[in-house]
Amino acid sequence: MAKETKPLLTEQMELLRDKMQDSQVWKSIFRPGSFLRKGYRDTSRDRALATMNNVLYHLHPVKVKRHGLKLTYTFCLGGLSFFLFTILTITGIYLMFFYRPAAVLGGAQAYIDMQTIRSGVYFGDLVRNIHRWSAHLMVLTVSLHMARVFYTGAYKPPREFNWVVGVILLFLTLGLSFTGYLLPWDQLSIWAVTVGTNLAGYSPLIANQAKFILLGGLEVGPATLLRWYVLHVLALPFVLVLFLAVHFWRIRKDGGISGPL
Repeated sequence: MAKETKPLLTEQMELLRDKMQDSQVWKSIFRPGSFLRKGYRDTSRDRALATMNNVLYHLHPVKVKRHGLKLTYTFCLGGLSFFLFTILTITGIYLMFFYRPAAVLGGAQAYIDMQTIRSGVYFGDLVRNIHRWSAHLMVLTVSLHMARVFYTGAYKPPREFNWVVGVILLFLTLGLSFTGYLLPWDQLSIWAVTVGTNLAGYSPLIANQAKFILLGGLEVGPATLLRWYVLHVLALPFVLVLFLAVHFWRIRKDGGISGPL
């Protein structure tokens, strides 16, 4: 009985695997030549395809389509978004040398450090304003970039997986902007974050848990500042860089910048 059950179970697992690998979702994620894609054979040709389709080995495009160089088609919105992210990284590192995410009862070191940056650090106010306005512009350019991709139909196969990656990058951009809003630790930022986190209290099933995770307590306080500082300077940028690499790689592997409809 056990001998009959085992082949039957194996056959069902193979059918399930084949069905999953034949799905549009699976094909949109894994490129041809991947051993995770149906039809892979351990041959020289498929091994070469696996190398060329690897994000670590093949980022640079072999060729660029002529229409992809037209400003009137792309408006360089993707490149502008990446350029602004680079500016934010450089200015953010500079500001980190003079900022401490500390706030205790009776004192707010973060607010004092912010005032010191504005008045007592060489080019401090300039760098801070460049950082702030670049953040606003990045939200704008990423949103316009997503709109351009949608209205030109560049989200269609074989680029549907990269569209999902782009949506994730949009939410990461909004998360970076929102977490950075609290860091000055003034009345405007504290109450803005209070309103924003109160919205999380209306999420289904995990309302209280979601709010507690965001605040690190029952209300906006020192734990919230430290938590959002780590998210802003470490966690979210790290995840965003990973998705950026995948995003750029898939643009190359899906045929470059998509052509007009």
